[in-house]
Amino acid sequence: MQLKSENLEDYEIKKAVWDIIKEFDTIIIHRHVRPDPDAIGSQCGLKEIIKASFPDKSVYVAGASVDDLNYLGTMDYVERDIYDDALVIVTDTANIKRIDGENYRMAKQWIKIDHHPLDDSYGEVEWINTEASSCSEMVADLWLTFPDEITMTSKAARLLYGGIVGDTNRFLYDGTSPYTMKVAGELMAFDFSHTELNDKMNEIEPTTSKMMGYALENFELSEDGLGHIILTQEILKTLGVEDSDTHPVVPFLGKIAGVKVWAVFVEQPEGTYRCRLRSKGPVINTIASNHGGGGHPLASGAHAKDMKEIEVILKELKANV
Repeated sequence: MQLKSENLEDYEIKKAVWDIIKEFDTIIIHRHVRPDPDAIGSQCGLKEIIKASFPDKSVYVAGASVDDLNYLGTMDYVERDIYDDALVIVTDTANIKRIDGENYRMAKQWIKIDHHPLDDSYGEVEWINTEASSCSEMVADLWLTFPDEITMTSKAARLLYGGIVGDTNRFLYDGTSPYTMKVAGELMAFDFSHTELNDKMNEIEPTTSKMMGYALENFELSEDGLGHIILTQEILKTLGVEDSDTHPVVPFLGKIAGVKVWAVFVEQPEGTYRCRLRSKGPVINTIASNHGGGGHPLASGAHAKDMKEIEVILKELKANV
């Protein structure tokens, strides 16, 4: 039997998630490929509160290591046979193909915790809250719902706060609600330096600053408010950066006056393009879904196989501005 948020009250689905967590001795937490602070924050933050609440449980975080996010959390090495009697929880991942790490299908049971609009339906329990600013907010909300059963720690609070800050762009995005601010305030009461963490999250490498300068100089903006830039492999090599270094460019370009919708296209080594789409109003996730992606109404990702598909995406975005 599948338990879904759409069929249950908010308290009921959270209780179902926590009750299943209590049942298992071994829990493995996954998240999406190419993680952002929310993916790492929710994944590792959930691990920390489970371990603090149940010291005898074996809890792992699985997926590829991401060097530039090691200041938040690092991954565990999980042997294949550990999955046999384990519970797998996948955080911040809308569809199955984006789950990072192998062997998750081998687990005894699955739980999905996500704040994106429903894409793939997977897991025996699906807790989806599109009203939440982030998956980290959802994990913190689980703690606030069952404070007598769940132990929050300073380490977990730092992780979850970092995830919220990351997905709200420091509380600037529309998804930031009064409850988001309440949750952030509760987490800030724990013993970690939110100033130090914010400074670290705001830090960019010198090579990234060069790329941002290039992006500002070469960003194209139409009269109707559609902006875009294409970063080819040749450009990346000239600037001394990789795809993983281009993330800071996306919110940065949204600060330009007159921009309503914008896209950053990054060529991959195999010649396809990763597409980051953002908007200040027009809904864009439907366009992303037309091109192998998805996400939030105002923040989505997609893929283009070549320049012709980029032209199609830009045409669709232009019609939507």
